[in-house]
Amino acid sequence: MAEKDKSKLDWTLLGKVLRLAIPYKRFVLLTATLAVVMAPLGIVKPYLIQVMVDEHVFKGDIPGLTKLALIVTVLLFLEATMRYVFNYTSSWLGQSVIRDLRVRVFNHLTSLRLRYFDTTPIGTSTTRTINDIETINTVFSEGIITIVADLLTLIVVLGIMFYTSWELTLVCMTVLPVLVVASYIFKEK
Repeated sequence: MAEKDKSKLDWTLLGKVLRLAIPYKRFVLLTATLAVVMAPLGIVKPYLIQVMVDEHVFKGDIPGLTKLALIVTVLLFLEATMRYVFNYTSSWLGQSVIRDLRVRVFNHLTSLRLRYFDTTPIGTSTTRTINDIETINTVFSEGIITIVADLLTLIVVLGIMFYTSWELTLVCMTVLPVLVVASYIFKEK
């Protein structure tokens, strides 16, 4: 029973952790905006390459091919720049929140009465503090924002796949249950 309780998401605790980012809301908005913009941007490149091959390579249209190649190059540079800024801001956000949290925890620990340190092993407090703060760091720098960005990308890819060929998309998605079961088995082992 206790094992199931550990795996459930505590929304109250998640809300408290997310409130730590309130002083950095501009960076949260920037990172979220980049996540939303990068999702469709990653899909445009394969489409442009398809157009390059279908309409310019087979027809021998060198000027059109050159123009599209330049557009793809600019998109690659733009996407790389946006990905760098996204990774940098999400990591900076995580580190800033963690710095503030560490200061608060340090101030709290130094304000405790000496009786606490007499009854609690110092290793317990140190380990708990370090592990909990690193978990929160992971939530901010690699967790929520990255998951949302990946989900948006996945939704856009599936939308384009269904738009292009819904029959082929359904055939491709028949392996999805097998992948989910295999991932679950791998996780449990």
